[in-house]
Amino acid sequence: MQIIELLTPAYEAAWLPWAVQYFFLVGVATGAALLTSACAFGPAHGLRQRLLPTAVLVLAMSAIAAPVALLADLHQPARFWHFYAHLTPWSWMSLGAVLMPSFVGLCVLICALWWMGRPQWMRLLVPVLVLSTLSIVVYTGAEIMVIRSRPLWNTLWVPINLALSGWLATVGMGFVLYRFLPRALQPDAAALQGLRHLGLWLATGLIASALTWGIAGIAGQSPSFYMATRLFKEFPVWRISMLGSAVFGAAVVMALLRGEHRLAAKGYTLVLGIGLAASAWAFRWALFMGVQGVPKFGAGLYLYSMPLGGDGLMGMLGVAGLCVALVAMATWALELFPVRKQASTV
Repeated sequence: MQIIELLTPAYEAAWLPWAVQYFFLVGVATGAALLTSACAFGPAHGLRQRLLPTAVLVLAMSAIAAPVALLADLHQPARFWHFYAHLTPWSWMSLGAVLMPSFVGLCVLICALWWMGRPQWMRLLVPVLVLSTLSIVVYTGAEIMVIRSRPLWNTLWVPINLALSGWLATVGMGFVLYRFLPRALQPDAAALQGLRHLGLWLATGLIASALTWGIAGIAGQSPSFYMATRLFKEFPVWRISMLGSAVFGAAVVMALLRGEHRLAAKGYTLVLGIGLAASAWAFRWALFMGVQGVPKFGAGLYLYSMPLGGDGLMGMLGVAGLCVALVAMATWALELFPVRKQASTV
C-alpha cells in the first residue's frame, strides 16, 4: 500500500469578506444612482416620480454604507491617506480613491436636494451623477478584471456581470425598503410593476451575458470559461455552489415572471426583494472568496475558515446593522421633517 501525504499551507485570504460587502453595496448604489437620475426627469405624478422616493432611500443607504466596508477592507484604514499622498494614476485602486468620494458626495447631495424640494437643482446635477456612476462601474469592474493571475477574473464578463447583478440587487432592495417610507411616499401598484419590469430586463441581460460568455468559451475565446468548467469538474464544493446558484437564480427569475398579480402582497415583495439581493451577494461571495480557495498554481484547495470576529461574521453583521440603522434614520427624518411639496411635483 502506498501512502501519499498532501500538505496544504494555510494562506491568508487576500480579499476578506469586507470586499464582498463593499462590491455588493457599491453595485446597489450605482443602480440606485441611475434609477434616481431617470426618475428625476419623470413627469409630475408619473410612474417614475412615484418611484423616486424609493430610489432615493436605496441610494442614501447604499452610498453611505459602501465606503465604510471599503475602508474596513483596507486592513489598516488609516493608510487611506497614502492614496492621495502618493497618487498613482496607472492603478485602478488609486483612481478609485478619487472617484469614490466624488460619487458618494454627489449621491448624498442628490438625496439632500430631493428632501429639500429642489428638483431643478437635481436635474442640473443628474448628468454629473451619471458620469460619476459610470466611472464607479468601470473602476470596480476593472479592479478585478486586471488580475491576470486569476483567469476567472481576467475577463470583460466580470465587470458586466458585476454591474447587471448589482443593478438587479437595487431592484431587490427597492422591493424591501419601500415599505419603510411614509405612506404618502410609498409607490403604488403601477410603480411596483415598473420596478418589476426593470428587474426582468436586467435578468434578461444577465442571462444573455451568461450565454454569450458560454458560447465564447466553447469557441475557445474565453479562458475564464475554461477555468469555470475546470472548477466545476475538479472541485465538488464549486460544483455544488454553481448548481445551487443556477437553481436559485432560475427561481428568482420565475418569481419575477409570476409576480405580475402578486406585488400587492407585501410578503411577496419582501421575499422577492431579499431573493434578488441575496443572489447578487452570493455571486460576489463565490467570485471573491470561493476563487481564493483554488491555488493559482498546482493542485488542491487552500484551506480557509471564515473568522467570527471583525474580519468575518461580525463584520458582515455589522455592515447589515449599519444599513438597518441608516434606513431607520432616514425614515425617522422623513417622518419628522416631511419632504417639501416641490419634490413631489417635479
